[in-house]
Amino acid sequence: MSLKESNTAFTVSAFHATSHFKEKIRLHNEYDPFAYRDQKTGTSTRDAFLHLLKSSLGTGILAMPMAFFNAGIVFGLIGTLAVGVLCTYCVHILVQTSHGICRRVRVPFLGFAETAEKVFEYGPVSLRNWSNFAKQFVDGSLMATYYAAACVDIVFIATTFRDVINCDLDLNWHVRLYIALTLIPCLFIGQIRDLKLLVPFSAIANLFVVVTFAITLYYMFNEPLVFDDKPYIAKATQLPLFFATVIFAMEGIGVVMPVENSMKKPQHFLGCPSVLNMAMLIVVTLYATIGFFGYISFGSEVRGSITLNLPYGAPLADAAKILMALAILFTFGLQFYIPNDILWTKIKHKFNPKNHNLIQILLRTGIILISGGVAAAIPNLEPFISLVGAVFFSLLGIFVPSFVETAFLWPNNLGCYKWKLIKNIILCILAIFALIAGATASIIEIINMNNDVPENIEQCQTYQLKLT
Repeated sequence: MSLKESNTAFTVSAFHATSHFKEKIRLHNEYDPFAYRDQKTGTSTRDAFLHLLKSSLGTGILAMPMAFFNAGIVFGLIGTLAVGVLCTYCVHILVQTSHGICRRVRVPFLGFAETAEKVFEYGPVSLRNWSNFAKQFVDGSLMATYYAAACVDIVFIATTFRDVINCDLDLNWHVRLYIALTLIPCLFIGQIRDLKLLVPFSAIANLFVVVTFAITLYYMFNEPLVFDDKPYIAKATQLPLFFATVIFAMEGIGVVMPVENSMKKPQHFLGCPSVLNMAMLIVVTLYATIGFFGYISFGSEVRGSITLNLPYGAPLADAAKILMALAILFTFGLQFYIPNDILWTKIKHKFNPKNHNLIQILLRTGIILISGGVAAAIPNLEPFISLVGAVFFSLLGIFVPSFVETAFLWPNNLGCYKWKLIKNIILCILAIFALIAGATASIIEIINMNNDVPENIEQCQTYQLKLT
């Protein structure tokens, strides 16, 4: 071997050795966020599964028959499956992006808003000045989402009590009076600031929900199911309401990151099988079942919550309605906790610590009263649900995860032919379309919809005859 060949061989050999050494150092120094999670008090995989399942099985499932009314029996099944897959996928890319940015900034976990902030901060140069805006936008959208959902809860509780009490006691009280009465217990429950104190309320609410579902299923299958008069696909003008309602019902993007961040073994959250996939499989199956058979059972008479279709005056049906209303009332504190925690974190530094307790009481009272005012302004449950789903969950559940993943992968990790970029552009366009179409259809529905919910005993008897 000549000297030149020897030097070349040495140089190549040394290069490979140095590269191998650097790779070992990189792997050794690569930050593993999972290793810094709380292994003692963290949430187990089973508990995380139950939390995610519970967060997705809320009042939205009761609106699924109305969603099928706006879709048709065949399109409703296909659309529910498609929305379920879409919501699951968007949660997947959000959590995966959060894991990636956690490794880059070397922190154990990040929330939804913090993930968006850090992706912008460490992402493309053109987005870095927008990092704080990204965080504020997600936080603001989350607060608006949960405050709007609180309005939906108030409307549901008031409407349920109105139906039962007006019909049973031969009263003619307007739903807005019941909204005012509903605010009284909400004002007390909304003052609870410790999650541990809310656990007993949630446990009782879960029991009430199980009993209500059992009674509802009994009435749904008590009569022969009629398919002939149900369209396979509804009118095109109704479809935006279907998608908006299903997104509202199924989307739980606000609780995903808190559940994943609390896990001892977050690697079990994604993958196949995984906490996310198994929970969403059950959710989609239950939502499709309740929606399909609820619509088949009650047809065009179906209302914003399937419990409101149960017979009037029947003790078992009235019990189911009241139990479901109480279940929503008992979980109002948990629903109210998330946006208030975000808001208080942002503003508490502006007040003297000695006045924090008084300020919190006044703040929570004011927000609940405003929520009641909004609920009184829009007392029709069906378009209200669609409006919330169209505006907030389209943004948070589809648009933000897609945009954040694109920013994180930009510019060299977008896949072959930049297929991830193309995919996310399509998802963002879909989210904007769902927002505009769903919100427009919901607002038109709110403007044109007459309050045909029974207000006196004669109308209650007419409704009962229709349902029986």
